[in-house]
Amino acid sequence: MPTIRVRDLEIDYRIDGDAAETLVLVNGLADTKESWAAQVPAFADRYRVVSYDNRGVGATTVTPGPYTTAQMADDLHGLADALGLERFHLLGTSMGAMIAQEYAIAHSDRLLSAALCNTYAWPGPYCLRMFQIWRELVPHLGVGFTQREILLWAFTPEFVESRPDECAEVERELAANPQDTAAYLAQLDAICTHDTRDRLGAISCPTLTLIGEQDLIIYPALSRRLHEAVPTSTWAEVPGGHACLWELPGPFNAAVLDFLATVG
Repeated sequence: MPTIRVRDLEIDYRIDGDAAETLVLVNGLADTKESWAAQVPAFADRYRVVSYDNRGVGATTVTPGPYTTAQMADDLHGLADALGLERFHLLGTSMGAMIAQEYAIAHSDRLLSAALCNTYAWPGPYCLRMFQIWRELVPHLGVGFTQREILLWAFTPEFVESRPDECAEVERELAANPQDTAAYLAQLDAICTHDTRDRLGAISCPTLTLIGEQDLIIYPALSRRLHEAVPTSTWAEVPGGHACLWELPGPFNAAVLDFLATVG
C-alpha cells in the first residue's frame, strides 16, 4: 500500500473506487484499515473510499505516546491535505469516531458529512473502569490476548452461539494482533482522555450518530448523549453490538449509505 508523509508520520493508506465524492474511514482502537473489509466493497460502488492506519498501528509510524484524539484528528487533516481532499464524507467507529468528532469540530467546513458510530463524547466512569482493566492486562498478557477477550464484549451472544466457525476465525485474528504494546497503550490513552462535551455545538455538517443496539463496550446511552449535543445529528440504530460492522455488515452498511444519500 502507498504511504504519504504527514509531519512526523508515514501514513499507510489505500484508495478504492473512483467516484466524484470521497468517503474517509477512520478505524477504532488497535484496528488497521483492513478492519473495513466488510464495508469497502459496498461503499466503493458509490464513493471514492480512503482508508488508512492511525498512528501507532499497522504500517503507519509508531510514535511515543500518549496519543490524543485531537492529535490523531490533526494526522487526518494532514492526510486530507496531502491527498488534495477539499470536501469529503467522514466515517469513524469507536476511537475512529472520536477522532472524527475532533476533526468535525475543527474543520466542519471541509466535511460533506460525518458519521459517528459506536462512540461517545466522554467515556465516563463505566468505560474508564473497563479501560483500566485493559491497561493492566496488556503489559502482562499482550495485545492479542486482550483483544481476544474483548470479543465477548464486542460481539453478541447470538454470534458466538450460532456462528461458531466465524467466531473461531475472528478469535484467531484478534489473538494474532501484532500491535506494539506501547502503541496500544498510547491509543488507549487517547480514548480515556477524549472529551468533546463542551465543543460539539461547533459541528455544523450533517451528522449521523449510529449505535449497535446491543453494544456493551460503549453503551447506547453514551452515544445518545453525543447525539443530543450535536445540533445536526440524525440518530440510527442497527442490530448487533460494538462490532456490528463486522458481525452484521449488511444493516450497518445500509444505514450509512441511506444517511449519505440524504446529504450527497
